Amino acid sequence: MQTTAMKIDEIPLPDGTLIAPFATKEAHYTDCFETPVAQPVSLRAFIRAFYTQPLFKAERLVLRIAAKQPSSDDDVMALAKGTADRFAVWDVANRTGTELLMADRSGRTMSWLMTTPDALRFGSVVVPQRTKSGKLTLGPVFHSLLTAHKVYSRALLAGAARRVQPD
Repeated sequence: MQTTAMKIDEIPLPDGTLIAPFATKEAHYTDCFETPVAQPVSLRAFIRAFYTQPLFKAERLVLRIAAKQPSSDDDVMALAKGTADRFAVWDVANRTGTELLMADRSGRTMSWLMTTPDALRFGSVVVPQRTKSGKLTLGPVFHSLLTAHKVYSRALLAGAARRVQPD
């Protein structure tokens, strides 16, 4: 059987979304990845698929060990249903019927999920810090990990899209 790679595109941040305002803030990093879907997917189903996929479960394991922030599939279900505002190291920063913006507790990074009738979107925000001289910077660690971040983001979105099931 021949399979084809899932189409994941990096696209400009859509206007009017929860993540869009960060693109205009000085020195902030933002990105947005998109994959088409054959039928509409609810935000609830997308959240479930995203945070329970094997790749993200590996990240949850790292967070449980390194950050002492355990999370379970039940925690994911509560987040998906909108009955929880915290998940592992993240707090819900904002939510609509089609978008979820999560901020890590350090305030340095955000993750964003969005559904449209024909696509799933995943994006990130990295907030700069001020140097001693007052300049805003993302720092050398961020720049050294950017390519890996983009590969990981694509893999997360692809994994969620493969697993998503209607409510």
